[in-house]
Amino acid sequence: MSAGEFPEARTATGAVRGRREGDLVVFRGIPFARPPVGELRFAAPRPADRWDGVREAFVFGPPPPQEVMAGAEAALAGDDWLTVNVWTPDADPAARRPVMVWIYGGAYKFGSAADPSYDAGRLARDGDLVVVTLNYRVGVEGFLRIEGAPANRGLLDQVAALEWVRENIAAFGGDPDQVTVFGESAGAGSIAALMAMDRARGLFRRAIAQSLPGTFFSDALAGDIAEAVAGELGLRPTVADLSGVDPRKLPAAGAALGARMREYVPRWGAVALTPTPFSPVVDGDVLPTAPWEALAGGAGREVELIVGHTRDEYRLFLMVGGLLGRVDEELAATVLRLFGPGPDAEQAYRAAFPDASAEYLFELVQSDWLFRMPSLHLAQAQTAGGGRAHVYELTWAAPANGGALGACHGLDVPLTFGVYGGLGGVLIGAAPSPGAEALSARFRSAWTSFAATGDPGWPAYDTERRLVQLFDTEPQVAAYPEEASRRLWERYMFTELPLTTA
Repeated sequence: MSAGEFPEARTATGAVRGRREGDLVVFRGIPFARPPVGELRFAAPRPADRWDGVREAFVFGPPPPQEVMAGAEAALAGDDWLTVNVWTPDADPAARRPVMVWIYGGAYKFGSAADPSYDAGRLARDGDLVVVTLNYRVGVEGFLRIEGAPANRGLLDQVAALEWVRENIAAFGGDPDQVTVFGESAGAGSIAALMAMDRARGLFRRAIAQSLPGTFFSDALAGDIAEAVAGELGLRPTVADLSGVDPRKLPAAGAALGARMREYVPRWGAVALTPTPFSPVVDGDVLPTAPWEALAGGAGREVELIVGHTRDEYRLFLMVGGLLGRVDEELAATVLRLFGPGPDAEQAYRAAFPDASAEYLFELVQSDWLFRMPSLHLAQAQTAGGGRAHVYELTWAAPANGGALGACHGLDVPLTFGVYGGLGGVLIGAAPSPGAEALSARFRSAWTSFAATGDPGWPAYDTERRLVQLFDTEPQVAAYPEEASRRLWERYMFTELPLTTA
């Protein structure tokens, strides 16, 4: 890497020029694959084309096509969706610093590495390491089960980005043998899938899965959902039919289906009450088995793992759905039966939480089914397979609305990056309290220490003591606190979700 205000680095496909920003150098929008359009539409990612001269890497690449979130800014134009960004300390590129690679969440249908919430400056600076963020295809482009196309194209994009890191990160001062992947929500689900994928083996040494969602589709379920999505356009879910539709118009089909997914409860089960018709598909090829089965069989034993969740995961969705204060006993009973483990789930939850309100039971069973128990069970699968896992729970309540949202889904992202815009600004405020900043510093310290040494600062999880890190105003190591839920789900097997035809 050259010195000066605009340092340069040489990658396998050509030289890039970054910009010095304080005591870091930042490179944005470096292609790791060719644009997946035209003849490459719905194909596995192909290596990026070489270029001559020096390519300026000053701006983020455009996000992949996706639904427009309320309040979102207009997306950058262009087809070069598959790009990476690098934050690195200003130092000798032979320093071989640890590398952290962020995989964004967004229900497998939203997301962009250009999101200001994912500015990695504080992480790179505080941890004295290299941070990479990446784009991958979402929604129809990345996860719809399309006939004639490989499944899980979004996951294949992530593999291609990690291959780029392995081949090029030394030029940016990073150590390709010390790579940690980290991500939240769909990003954590992606990481769990990567740990189960032969294609990703050896591309990372450590992994941090924050709020792992338990939605992995069977091939039959994914195919049925694909027919419904394509059917919104009067088309079949085939490359021939869908490749003729502008990539930026396809997300509307997913959004139209999402607005009436509950009609499909008899066929799709609980998935029809989630916010998204997209998830990784256990297709037997790209993703051979569901992550819990794969890890229990030893697939991830060489990868050191942190996995955890927030205490009040589903409360954010209660607010977004306008259900805070509006859940009655009938609605609670419905979701207890649909989401709970086993045929007696409603009675079991009511017995385990006898004083719980209808709204709390509604929230609790969905927190457990969607995030909390999949995360815990991933740690248990990892240890059963001979690997090591560290578990945490975020119990600190977001200051927003007088703390009414509790430790809700997504709260860990601003704490991880120390950036308080977007959702972080809503939950924590643009001017965080000293307590919030202290907690954020603890998150960053644990994550960067783990990336450098494999030790986040608390003991590995085991099935006897069940020790976990509780992140709060006064963090502590204690036995896993959600014991009642853990027992309810003790014999439940997380695996791919089936298509119900009865």
